[in-house]
Formats: sequence, C-alpha cells, structure tokens
Amino acid sequence: MTDVEAAEEFRVFPKTWGAEYVAVGEVRFRLWAPGQETVTLRLNGDDTEMSAARDGWFELLATGVSAGAEYNYVLENGMTVPDPASRAQKDGVNGPSLVIDPTSYDWQDTSWKGRPWEEAVIYELHFGTFTREGTFRAAIDRLDYLADLGITMIEVMPLAQFGGEHGWGYDGVLLYAPHSAYGPPEDFKAFVDAAHHHGISVVLDIVLNHFGPEGNYLPLLAPDFFHKERMTPWGAGIAYDADAARAYMAEAPLYWLEEFHLDGLRFDAIDQIEDVSDTHMLVEIAERIRAEITDRPIHLTTEDCRNVTFLHPRTEDGSAPLFTGEWNDDFHNAVHVFLTGETHAYYKDFAESPEKLVARCLAEGFAYQGEVSPQSGQKRGVDSKGQPPTAFVDFIQNHDQTGNRAQGERLIVLAGDARTKVFLATLLLSPHIPLIFMGEDYGETNPFLFFTDFHGDLAKAVREGRAREFEGHAGHGEKVPDPNAKKTFEASKLDWKKLDTPQGRDWFDFTSELLKLRREMIVPLLPTAAGGTGKVIETGHGFLAVSWDFPKGRYAIALNIGDAARPLPKLPGKPVYAYPKRDHPERVTDLAPHSILVSFEKV
Repeated sequence: MTDVEAAEEFRVFPKTWGAEYVAVGEVRFRLWAPGQETVTLRLNGDDTEMSAARDGWFELLATGVSAGAEYNYVLENGMTVPDPASRAQKDGVNGPSLVIDPTSYDWQDTSWKGRPWEEAVIYELHFGTFTREGTFRAAIDRLDYLADLGITMIEVMPLAQFGGEHGWGYDGVLLYAPHSAYGPPEDFKAFVDAAHHHGISVVLDIVLNHFGPEGNYLPLLAPDFFHKERMTPWGAGIAYDADAARAYMAEAPLYWLEEFHLDGLRFDAIDQIEDVSDTHMLVEIAERIRAEITDRPIHLTTEDCRNVTFLHPRTEDGSAPLFTGEWNDDFHNAVHVFLTGETHAYYKDFAESPEKLVARCLAEGFAYQGEVSPQSGQKRGVDSKGQPPTAFVDFIQNHDQTGNRAQGERLIVLAGDARTKVFLATLLLSPHIPLIFMGEDYGETNPFLFFTDFHGDLAKAVREGRAREFEGHAGHGEKVPDPNAKKTFEASKLDWKKLDTPQGRDWFDFTSELLKLRREMIVPLLPTAAGGTGKVIETGHGFLAVSWDFPKGRYAIALNIGDAARPLPKLPGKPVYAYPKRDHPERVTDLAPHSILVSFEKV
C-alpha cells in the first residue's frame, strides 16, 4: 500500500488542523500557532519539538502511534494545552487530547440511503437530559420508542467539547470532539448507526459563531483567529477571512458529517457569522458539502433572527443547492403570545393580533417580512411568500425559548393540555417541517432549565449574568435557579415514568395519530409544493383558518383556542380530522372552544 492509498483509507478529505492518521501507525499533528515561537508535542509523556512551517503552522509526523494515545501541546512558557482540533478528550476540555482512528468503528449502516426532507419530523434532544444516565449509549434504548411514535429525524443539541460535565452545548471550544461526558466518539457512532437501523436520520446542531468561556486556548495560540474590534453576544468575533481560522471553521461541519455518518446539520445563530470574503463562509460550506457528500440526502438548516431567504434558494426541480430550511422563530413566538398572552422581551413584536401573525406564518412563512419590529424599531425580514412551505422548520417549543425562562416551564404548564394539543396538532399537520422538543410527545411537565458546570469566578459571572438577562423576560421577577447547581441540571431530565401514566399514554397516542395522518395525507403533497400556495381564510380573537393549494390537493386548518364557539368558515374539501374527536367531523358547523378541524380535497 502506498502512502497515498493509506491516507485515503483513513480520511475522505484532508483536514487542515489536528492529529490524523496518514498511514498505519503514522499520525500527522498540525497546529496553527503564530502567537508562539515554539510548540512541543507531548505524546504519551514524551516531548518532541514540532517543526515550524510557513504562516505560523507547526507540524510533526509521529510513527508507532496507537489509537487512544494521549497528547498535548506545550507552549514556549511551559503551559500545556489540548489540541484545538482534538477528535476526543480524556478528562474534559482542559485534559489531554486523544488520537482517534476513524476506521476503528465497524459501521452497520452501509445500506442506509437517508430520507427525503419532505418526510422530516424532527425530534430535538439533549443527550445529558434525554435519559437518566445522560449518555450516547443510554439514548440508543429509546430509539424503538421514537420509531414507533413516527419520528423520522433526530436533531441533537451541540456536542463539541465544552467546559464542565453538563451544559447545553452552545459553549463548545473543541469543535471536532464529541463531549466526553456523553461517551467516546465510538458511542456516538453507535447511536447514529442504531438510529439508521430504525429508519431515523440524525442531524447535529453546530455552533460556528463563537467559542465558550472555558478551555478556549486559541487566543494564546493564534490571536489573529479573532477580530479584535468585533464581539458577538457570547464572546469575541471570529476572523473568518483568516485562512487558517476559515479552514478550522469550514472543515468542522464536513468532519462531523463524514466521521459520524450524519444526515445533516443545524447552524446556530448565523446572523452572528460576519464574513467579508467574496464568498460567504456559509455559502462555501454548503457548496462543499453538496459537492463532497452525494451518497445520501444532506439536510442543512439555519437559525437566523433576520428572517432572510438568500441562503435557501430552490432550483427549478425544487432541490436546495445551499441550505434546506430555516428555523422559524416567528411561528413559535406568535403561537406563544397567542396561547399565553405574554408580551415580554422579543414577544413584544407579537403582542398585537397574534392570531393574524400565526396565520401569516402558516400561509407565508415569516410573520415579519420587512415590517418594523416594535422591540427594535428597525425593519426586519424579507418577503417569504415565494418560499415553499418545506423551507420553514416550525416548533411550538424548543430548548431555547423553554430554557430562556426563569423556571424553564414547558408550554403544557403555561397553556394547559387542551390548548397545547390544538397547536401540537397544528404543528404536525401543517405543510411546514415540524420539530418536537423531547418530552413534548408524551406531555412532559418537567422544566428544561439553563444549566452549566462552571466553577469559581466564571460560575459567579454566569450566575449573575443569567439573573440580569431575565430583566425583560417572562418570569423575570422570580428567583432564577443557579445554572451551576447540580439540581438545576437534574431537574431538567425527562421523567420517562410519565409515559406509563394515563396522561402520558394519552399524549403518546395523540401524537402518534397525528404523525400517522401527516405521513399518509400531507407528506405526499410536499415534494411538489411550491411557494405562494398558502392563503389566510379568516382570523378573529382566538381563531384562525388557513388553506394551501398544492398540485396534488387542497388542504386547510381551522382552529379555535377561545372560550366560545366560532362559526366554521368555508374550507376546501371535506373534514378529515377533528380535535376533540367528533364521530362525524363532516357534520361540524362550528368550532368548539379549544378545537381544531382539518379538511382535504384530493386533486
């Protein structure tokens, strides 16, 4: 075997940073550290000075290296740091990095060809709180349940190694290393492998807009990795126009997709990714992913408070050459105000006639399409009517808005069972792509709080900052749980025993029935669904009705969360679903309080 053939056995595309096998027993270590005159590799306790290459790069080719070998980089002042591109950590974010052999896991998913986007029913989960054990392996035991429920895609919250044992994951600092508290990389591969066996895609939430506050040694290694004059809400802005920094950030998404056989990525808060390059880094990432991975559908979604559409174009055949969909915060926020009446902070934008804004989201995508935001006083958004409904990922709760409350209350606690069920049905029977937050499917009432595992001054700063952050948020007058307290983390774990209660089984049956109806009636409409198909039929206090015209059928939803019945407007087709259950939904002439009716006409 030639060196080139051996290298190809270990990697599909070359990564610029980190420790990689290039042949059997041979590992190339590569680090960008223009802030250092010398860098020493400490490998299994032995020190070897690395060779300085051009433009601040340091390299070393080591032989006889076994998988699992421990290593660090020793700086010129004697400080020892992990590899910023570590593929795995032994003892958390500050401990030694581990050499990983990407061929060591025996994949069983060779027949997996992915699932089309139109079939996506997304289940967002956090590994640390999804099970009592909080590990990759423990989560595998729940895949039977998710498949039976009708879930087709799991979206996992960020996994990049972050400070402490537990946290949400959005403070990652080693962007190539799965968080060690959940298990080794092989265990995450086993989870993805098992999900594919159950017919479930797996996508990862990835953070490319900042680094966390603990364990980020890049400022010491390479000060030019960051813009000195620009800050994000969470830390220093990244210099995406610096070649080495760009390579680190742009290759991380490809690494996760390739190494772990993932089916897609969700890109967090991309409005904070400011890039002045001729080709924006996000466009470069999407184009490269589309070019490099062609053996299965790859689904790329974005979170962006600007309500933009330029990253989500469609070709003539309806395919997505860049990003597949956008998290639709407008839908959540409008629904939340509609159900709860809360108008704190960003909910202020949805305080006036929320039923009209919910209806507009369902029919057209965004609620704000260039109108002035009352909260900011600035115009927000662009015309989204031309986007297909599948360009929007909708949800009525997720980690963010649930955790960004003082007590982390879920919607069922705030709005009650009946009204929450009306909007869970709306979510799952809309032609948009639905996302369920873990536990929502069986009526979980445990909170999902903001939790971290920092210590000392950093813990104090996070605790005090979190309390200040709630000024202007719902629940801000209450005492905010200490994010660093173990009980805050423990309180956020799912209570799977609830699934065996009458209420839990009722919620499961309700959710699975909706997903069966979606699978049979709505999914077949979506491959040919284009923009401009939605229309608001009528809105009123506590009431709305929306319809869609597709090449294969006409479809409508009418709902009422008010306390009085409403006359049913004229809907296309015949009623096919009603909640609460009606023996003869076709005879319905009005909408009872806390009810929904769906009609359909095949073309």
